[in-house]
Amino acid sequence: MIRRVFLSAFALCFAFGLAVAQSPDPQLLAVINHIKAIDNHSHPPKLVSPGEKDTEFDALPCDPLEPSTPTTISRPENPQYLAAWKALYGYQYNDATPEHVRQLLEAKKKVMQEQGDNYPNWVLDHLGIETEFGNRLAMGRGLQPPHFRWVPFDDALMFPLDNTDLGAESPDRKIFFPRETSLLQRYLKDLGLHSLPATLQDYTAKVISPTLELQKKNGAVAVKFEAAYLRSLDFGPTEQIGAVQSIYQRFARGGIPPRADYTRLQNFLFRYIAGEAGRLGLAVHFHTGGGCGTYFQLMGSNPALLESVLDDPALRKTTFVLLHGGAGAFTKYVSYLLMKPNVYTDFSEQTWLISTRALSQVIREWLEWYPEKALFGTDLYPNTPEINWEEIGWQTTQSGREALAIALTGMIEDREISRDRALELAHMVLHDNAAKLYGLGAGSGAATGERTRNPE
Repeated sequence: MIRRVFLSAFALCFAFGLAVAQSPDPQLLAVINHIKAIDNHSHPPKLVSPGEKDTEFDALPCDPLEPSTPTTISRPENPQYLAAWKALYGYQYNDATPEHVRQLLEAKKKVMQEQGDNYPNWVLDHLGIETEFGNRLAMGRGLQPPHFRWVPFDDALMFPLDNTDLGAESPDRKIFFPRETSLLQRYLKDLGLHSLPATLQDYTAKVISPTLELQKKNGAVAVKFEAAYLRSLDFGPTEQIGAVQSIYQRFARGGIPPRADYTRLQNFLFRYIAGEAGRLGLAVHFHTGGGCGTYFQLMGSNPALLESVLDDPALRKTTFVLLHGGAGAFTKYVSYLLMKPNVYTDFSEQTWLISTRALSQVIREWLEWYPEKALFGTDLYPNTPEINWEEIGWQTTQSGREALAIALTGMIEDREISRDRALELAHMVLHDNAAKLYGLGAGSGAATGERTRNPE
């Protein structure tokens, strides 16, 4: 009988603990909802004229791939999208019937016409986002500083040779590698070049360095690698230029390089790009964790594979940001990697990949390790007219804020931190960590009310 009473009491305590942990402190959440955020990772579309299509919101978009089933959170029936329609466009219904959705689209069209080129800024203001980092081939109409900052893609610089063999590895890569080849041709054209330089020394000096310098001049705050869609994140040991220059020179004018040799050349080129990014003060962003496409190779996206890069003394002046925090599989690896002085992470993608409750557990672990290294991110992207980047941005922002509030509430209740410290951490994650990392200035970090002091 005693044993039954004990087990019943334990079950009640466990259930109560889950219930408490499920709910954020209302006052804490209210403050968090008013903090102006810096969105570390997103794919906002530019404004387009009638008949025009934006094709530059991602170097490797998911749309052309074999369709896959979305997770529960990102399916259209998620009630948060109804809430987004109400918050952004005054939607009056609790359903999504065709007639009501037509009214929604008319209301959205009206706002867009009223706002004109200011519409993207209007969206960010309603999302509570002060600055959004746009991962795009190029920025465009409506996507201007200070609300929007540019993060270009530089994987193409790492694959200068014939990629036919690499594209044959999977149906996804068969689509992706021609896009990378095309992007490299675009970078060459921007530099006034019509073909690859004959030597590796000239390729690094006349293509890679000038491309990064031009990106910096055009407003880039970081460069992005989607390498996990193209190869493993294991960049192996450091390669010297003398050991790989013959590989480049043999195949720069044509021919398919042996796979092992080409990998060594890629490893060298990545380190060169990362070093140049550090010289220019550009952070290096890496996709980590799960990605789109039914042929995506998950194990190759493990951020722990980057240790040879993160531990390279020659690259300690380069800042690395592990986007998505190893989403879906590797978040605990990220907690430990944050120990390295030049490594940060964000929880973008997880905001629409997993539930708010599950996201709060990820955020709490990072806050218990290195709270100075955690960044807010949405990974919003263009989608359907009904559930587009605006609605996805609203859902991901709300989920991220609530998950952060749940994580901090649990830490207060477990007496790990004080309420004042929780407010500091909230400002750090949503705004101050990114402001410091990218040199954007402290800013207000809050829409209203007294600002807590910057812990830095």
